[in-house]
Amino acid sequence: MQPTGWFQVAWSADLVVGDVVPLHYFGSDLVAYRGKGGHVHVLDAHCQHLGANLAFGGCVVDDGIQCPFHGWVWDGRGKNVRIPYEAKPNRVRKVRSWPVAEINESIYVWHDAVRRDPLWELPDALKDLGSHIAKTDFLPLGSSARSITAKVHVHPQTVAENAVDPHHFKFVHHTPLSPVVLRESSDDFAWQAKVGFGRRWQDAIDDPEDTINSMEIMWSGVGVSFTGEHMKNGTRVTGICPTPVDDHVTDIFASYWIDAASEDPEKFIEISKSALVDDVNIWNHQRYMDPPGLSPSEAAGFRKLRTWAGSFYPPIREPDSTTQGVSAR
Repeated sequence: MQPTGWFQVAWSADLVVGDVVPLHYFGSDLVAYRGKGGHVHVLDAHCQHLGANLAFGGCVVDDGIQCPFHGWVWDGRGKNVRIPYEAKPNRVRKVRSWPVAEINESIYVWHDAVRRDPLWELPDALKDLGSHIAKTDFLPLGSSARSITAKVHVHPQTVAENAVDPHHFKFVHHTPLSPVVLRESSDDFAWQAKVGFGRRWQDAIDDPEDTINSMEIMWSGVGVSFTGEHMKNGTRVTGICPTPVDDHVTDIFASYWIDAASEDPEKFIEISKSALVDDVNIWNHQRYMDPPGLSPSEAAGFRKLRTWAGSFYPPIREPDSTTQGVSAR
């Protein structure tokens, strides 16, 4: 539950200027705040003076977040910039600062077990899924279009494997036919595919100009995904972002951008939400199989995705004589 990548921790609407919010992800207590300049910062939660939790009683001031215990101020980089009753700040102690990106009306943090700087940038969900998505006007993410399913017993990679599992649509989501994978590509950081629903796509020939009843899928690492669906009654983009809480459970952030021309946006959202409920019912009771027992029609996709996903886990060093058989960390 320690993959490298970007992971959602909130929506932009959750923090206005001056807000301080407690978070708990990757087994760590965190604090998020939006500074006076409008930027969101995420730090480890505990003040490096005497350990008070900055998320409970801490407040935003001009130069950072102020501890509720003795007023020490920490800036967005985690540096102590002010001690109210001393002439100089403490230049030795530092609170861990997590890299933050704010895009897609969402707030993400960069997680890396070996603390490397971000290796890639996040996609723009409404621009990077294809020209037919980019030219659509979408409604902003209202409160009904944002939902979080907390503490699901699933690893983010299991969620990502839905990208190469067309047959689950028929049995989990009750589509008449399994969708057909029309194209698939990946690079070091992203996985993309186009799948077609219905008999019109059963010959598995992709027509780049034809997008009706198709779904564009994009994963950015194993923590951030977007799907763009073009249907006869409109277009929607769904963001499904699984973020590990600890070594056992994951919070799943779901965002639903609905075509502004839709006749009934709320119904569109409810239909979208029901699909996630179906998946969660499976994930909560699923055991990860390695290796899985795959059928011929699905084997290549699963193996390729698992190989791709494996790059997001830092290598584990073998023990040497000085560790006496205990794995080094």
